[in-house]
Amino acid sequence: MTGPKTGPTAGARSGAKAGSRPGSKPSSGRKPLGARELALEALTAVEQEGAYSNLALNAALKRSKLEPREAGLATELVYGTIQRRNTIDTVLDTHLAKGAKKLQPWVRSLLRLSAYQLLFLDRVPPHAAVSEAVAIAKRRGHQGVSGLVNAVLRKLAANPGRPTPPIDATAVQRIAFEHSHPEWLVREWVRAFGEETAERIAAANNEPPKASARVNPLRIDRAGLIAKLAAEGVEAVASEVSEDGIVAPNGGNLAFTEAFKGGLCTVQDESSMLVAALLDPAPGMRVLDCCAAPGGKTTQLAERMGDKGEIVACDIHPHKKELIDGAASRLGLSSVRTVVADASKLHEVFEEGSFDRILLDAPCSGFGVIRRKPDIKWTKTPEDVASIAETQRAILASVSKLLKPGGILVYSTCTLEPSENEAQIDAFLSANPDYAPEATLPPGISGETAARCAAGPGRLLVTPADFGSDGFFMARLIRSSSRSS
Repeated sequence: MTGPKTGPTAGARSGAKAGSRPGSKPSSGRKPLGARELALEALTAVEQEGAYSNLALNAALKRSKLEPREAGLATELVYGTIQRRNTIDTVLDTHLAKGAKKLQPWVRSLLRLSAYQLLFLDRVPPHAAVSEAVAIAKRRGHQGVSGLVNAVLRKLAANPGRPTPPIDATAVQRIAFEHSHPEWLVREWVRAFGEETAERIAAANNEPPKASARVNPLRIDRAGLIAKLAAEGVEAVASEVSEDGIVAPNGGNLAFTEAFKGGLCTVQDESSMLVAALLDPAPGMRVLDCCAAPGGKTTQLAERMGDKGEIVACDIHPHKKELIDGAASRLGLSSVRTVVADASKLHEVFEEGSFDRILLDAPCSGFGVIRRKPDIKWTKTPEDVASIAETQRAILASVSKLLKPGGILVYSTCTLEPSENEAQIDAFLSANPDYAPEATLPPGISGETAARCAAGPGRLLVTPADFGSDGFFMARLIRSSSRSS
């Protein structure tokens, strides 16, 4: 198993800036960084500066002049090392008297990325991983550091094979160790889905994400997009998950294609495409997208409406308005109107009952997109989940007032946490008798998807183990003509 070769999806949050290498010697006059040292820069920035892995890696790659093969190795080392962090640390701790936590951040990151190669990358010769790590340690540290790195990695290289959990490990401990997830998160999934499914999810999270895109039907059909990409040397096939999607298993970053630049498609995960299909807006409707940035679902709604009607796309961050506007402009859409507003206060901005459809793609813990953002599983805590759930409740209470009687509201998240998903909807329905599940799914949701991912009337839960796409929860609700008091 190897780490993902692509970074997070478009629209990932901005993070701390990747700066100079903390704890390292000055770089003036040095030769260009190789893949391993570049990966070390990014990993150290993530740990010591709180940088997001995709931003730290992209910044390092932009500064470098690595060949594509070396850039690919650097990318795999960064994401793979983060994905397998606790398994790697557990192994390293057996060879470190004071444990990995006591090391300087850059030394710890160097040992981690080197251990990742020795434990999980069969194609990397052990001697290459060890010798390069020692050379980097000599350049950046003193003799004691290089000696430590050499000793620890040689012990790992002398005992090849994947690490195994302790014999007396519980099911949760075994899954957490073998698939490198926090025990508390695995425990939640075992409780919610059972041991077998929880393990399948954890394993799927360590697989590289597929490149996928959504066709813009106002400019081309799916067969035409596949043909256009083929002419660019990108082999793509129709998505099995979404009628709007294509998948390019070896396509790299589809945002670099002429098809994307020409507004023929939008880079988007297959599961994410189901949300707009579930809302099923019609031409001429007035639609509210409550938390719209970066605009992927907003523009999909506009395309499904034939760009006829109005989509009010809201986001709390002023700088993200440009992302939504830019996406609409690239696709040639004129029905999108962007508004900077706090979603929990939208009932103060718009009139009650003024929208035919509402999409609330709510802020969430993001545990459905760990393949793309492996940092999430180490930075999010149970306390974070509880806080996020409170925010979701406030937004849902606010925007639900804005739907017309007979209208449809779709609530969605890219997480698997029951407290953010099923429990959230159950609590909302109990408190709002004028809302009910809309069990009839629109034709844009295939029978196979509905059967495999059914999570209750009008609800779908797609896990990373189902189709190899992102994890998503979505619920389709209808507002009755009678208002609650």
